[in-house]
Amino acid sequence: MLGNLTKMKVNLAQPVKYQLCLNTERLDLNPLLGQPVKLVHTGKIACVQCASPIKKTFNQGYCYRCFITLAQCDSCIMRPETCHYHEGTCREPEWGETFCMQSHYVYLANSSGIKVGITRATQIPVRWIDQGAVQALPILEVPSRFISGLIESAIARHVSDRTHWQKMLKNQTSPIDLKARRDELLDICKAELSQITRRFGSESCQILTEASEVAIHYPVLEYPVKVKSFNLDKQSEAAGTLLGIKGQYLLLDTGVINIRKFSGYEIEFVGGLE
Repeated sequence: MLGNLTKMKVNLAQPVKYQLCLNTERLDLNPLLGQPVKLVHTGKIACVQCASPIKKTFNQGYCYRCFITLAQCDSCIMRPETCHYHEGTCREPEWGETFCMQSHYVYLANSSGIKVGITRATQIPVRWIDQGAVQALPILEVPSRFISGLIESAIARHVSDRTHWQKMLKNQTSPIDLKARRDELLDICKAELSQITRRFGSESCQILTEASEVAIHYPVLEYPVKVKSFNLDKQSEAAGTLLGIKGQYLLLDTGVINIRKFSGYEIEFVGGLE
């Protein structure tokens, strides 16, 4: 297979099902566990948005022009509490209305320990899988990305909002009672939540007391003891026996590769006992 990488497609199953995406082609990866695979970068890169040929990517796959002009590349995507749509300065107001002015969920997850995060309804459970979470629980529903960011920021003063990727790939996690932690954190952040409901209305912050925890299992034969990552900017080939897939990483016996990091890179993929 030859084509430009985008992040792997996932489907929540036991274990998660993964597909490698090269342009419009899809390859089921789970059947390749225990077999040799090879990814070779041809040296070509194309912007994931406009398909322009480029020498380097910004923000995981974009050319510089798209990076500085698209709303989806603005800093408020990474820090939603800094959303400036209401100030009339959104790069693409129509895109903002579609993407940001819709229901978002604040959640707790266990990927490398407990973390708080936000996601759109359409990205459940994809967001959790992409982060390598083994447990996840939606705790609040809100009507916009901005409000979800304010709540995430408040909760992040008490638990992390980041995933430690090396710990996640080593599977160094212990089970967490997410419902108990939810109750603790909502109590701790009671003042901030009250302030948000006063500002945006009583319907702006719905606590999901009946939500069920989601357990996620990954197709992994063996987790790495030490994590060595491949960098296609420094070496054009990543090859080895596929021992597992977690988050957006392929776990080879020779190292790991973050597929999402190399979005837009033209790759020749060879897999299986051919």
